[in-house]
Amino acid sequence: MDFMLILSGGREQLAIFSDIIPCLENVNKLPLAIEPIYHKAISLSAEELDHFHFGLVRLQIYTDIHRYENIDEMQKIKYTSQILEKVIFGTLMLESEPMPSE
Repeated sequence: MDFMLILSGGREQLAIFSDIIPCLENVNKLPLAIEPIYHKAISLSAEELDHFHFGLVRLQIYTDIHRYENIDEMQKIKYTSQILEKVIFGTLMLESEPMPSE
């Protein structure tokens, strides 16, 4: 899965995306990375912050589309993107049903 392509939407690749990708590949890295990612996010320009926000939304859409291909992996990716969105933006742009755990 090309996380950079999903995050960037084929547009500008923000440096913050490189900080998020390791957390998407291994959710166990998120607790230590959340504060540095937050501080980097709040220093983005308004346009970059908007692009970043939609990158997190794109990840959530991607996981919903591909949820049945690998439920465990998609749940971890969606969890990571939602936690980052809640911490940085306060709410989720997309409210969704919880993914089934089978």
